[in-house]
Amino acid sequence: MKTFSIDTLGCKVNQYESQQVRELLERLGLRQIHTCERPDMVVINTCCVTGTASAKSRQRIRRAGKLSPGAVIIACGCLPSIRTAELNNPTESVRIIRHRTRLAVELAQIVQGKTTASCPTASHACPDSYIKPQMADEIKYKKNLVAVPQLMALKAFKGHTRAFIKVQDGCDGCCSYCIVPKTRSVLSSRPSEMVIREARDLAAAGHKEIVLTGVFIGAYGQESVRRTNWPNGNNEKLALLLEQVSLIPGLSRIRLSSLEPADVTPRLLDTFCRCRNIMPHLHLSLQSGSDTVLERMCRQYGRDDFRSTIGLIKDRLDRPAITTDLIVGFPGETDTDFEQTMELASEAGFAKIHVFSFSARPGTAAAKMQDVVDKRVVKRRSAILRQLDRELGYEFRQQFVGQPAEVLVEDDGQMPAGRTERYFKVRIHPNGHIYQKNQLVRVELTANSADAAMGRVINNAGGCNKPA
Repeated sequence: MKTFSIDTLGCKVNQYESQQVRELLERLGLRQIHTCERPDMVVINTCCVTGTASAKSRQRIRRAGKLSPGAVIIACGCLPSIRTAELNNPTESVRIIRHRTRLAVELAQIVQGKTTASCPTASHACPDSYIKPQMADEIKYKKNLVAVPQLMALKAFKGHTRAFIKVQDGCDGCCSYCIVPKTRSVLSSRPSEMVIREARDLAAAGHKEIVLTGVFIGAYGQESVRRTNWPNGNNEKLALLLEQVSLIPGLSRIRLSSLEPADVTPRLLDTFCRCRNIMPHLHLSLQSGSDTVLERMCRQYGRDDFRSTIGLIKDRLDRPAITTDLIVGFPGETDTDFEQTMELASEAGFAKIHVFSFSARPGTAAAKMQDVVDKRVVKRRSAILRQLDRELGYEFRQQFVGQPAEVLVEDDGQMPAGRTERYFKVRIHPNGHIYQKNQLVRVELTANSADAAMGRVINNAGGCNKPA
């Protein structure tokens, strides 16, 4: 076995874990190629957050077998972990790895052509059967001292300008529409020194921007995502970690992944204001602007909580980009509920809205709820909300036309393009110059369009200052 490919579905956490798998397989001597080049191993890192995501994951597994006949197909990630009938009757070439704690060991066994190893291949590894050091590429079993591979901190985020670091895992929040507490039920947070070391390595590898991510990043350092279980109901550990990461030399940009309103504390905003390389961009997952729907979703906030947080952010930060997720057609959503969502979205002035049509996920409470919204109504509401997203996005970008911004180049084609500090896309007039991916370019924003702004280079010195 000499080559492999990885196909990743789902969230930033999955993307991070796929990079860990890549580095493990490279350490084991394999070379990464594209699936169409017929690798010896194809890893499908699956997602099951919705029924559609599960279907796509199964489709990718089948497609991998057709594109790479003879390859060993690995199905890992969230879908195998829930043990539903959705992955029944796989072909002989498909190996299903149901437990993340076994992923590295089983991959190494497959690469080495072994069907058994010194560590039993039971569904659960015995937690007291090994010694786990803080920062090592392997662990050694007490009895025979056989080295066992582990998924480790990343040295590089291959193929991406923007690197992710998973700092937290797991959720016990049990929102009624979400399957994640069944796929990642155990909460854990990485020690800050490990996060900082990984961020240093990624910066040394040339990454100018990183995103701190997790399943519920606002619960970093906590044993539950339910704030009623936190001391004083407050958590400042994320702000402290963010401040420590901001001190790393060469790291021009830092972002956070999805937060809830209560995660945005005065201390966190103090850190945003004080640390110039933390971008003025927050992703706050709203899901609905109706208190009735939010209660049925079992979210930990109401519309007034969300509105207050938006006001706090805008008071502290200069024209921040606030992005969000919204679910359309949740069971029982009335026209009034939807209108309240539209009203709150307009008031917030979101820079970007990710619109999702409700998809009943088997295994969740919402899948059993009555008052299912007609598909035609969901389609109509989704179209209305997507139109509002386009309008709000245009209005947000328009306020920066004529002003300087810094763009991290992600597309180095004939019309280079990248993202500003506030995460909106900018297409750059090349003017005969060649720009490379991961290059920071200072531009003047000259015009706006339906999906991006246009920029003219005014200074190629780089830097990480935010526009005024």
